Amino acid sequence: MKILIDMNLSPRWRGTLESSGYAAVHWSDLGDPAAFDSVIMDYAAAHDFVVLTSDLDFSAILAATGGRSPSVVQIRSGNLDPDSIADRILSALAQSAEALRNGALVTIDADRARLRLLPLHRSSS
Repeated sequence: MKILIDMNLSPRWRGTLESSGYAAVHWSDLGDPAAFDSVIMDYAAAHDFVVLTSDLDFSAILAATGGRSPSVVQIRSGNLDPDSIADRILSALAQSAEALRNGALVTIDADRARLRLLPLHRSSS
């Protein structure tokens, strides 16, 4: 699995992910650090990356567009330091690997990881 690390996360995530067997790159190594989220999403989809982010805009884009890719893993934590939360993130990546290959949104917070398959559908409430 190839992981594209969003600008809102430290480039140190690259080493953390690579040491666990993932191919990883930080967006700052690929494109304009001020790029719109939609540009990052388009790049990730075109190059078969899973996006790792703490930005809720990525899930909003998936919901608004009904997109089937790229898969997104969003971290919902006040602490984004890889030294502190890597175990939780790596565990969620391993448990969700097949779904992420096929299109999924994984949200990881302090208590759990939630997986939703793509495309996201709006609830009819």
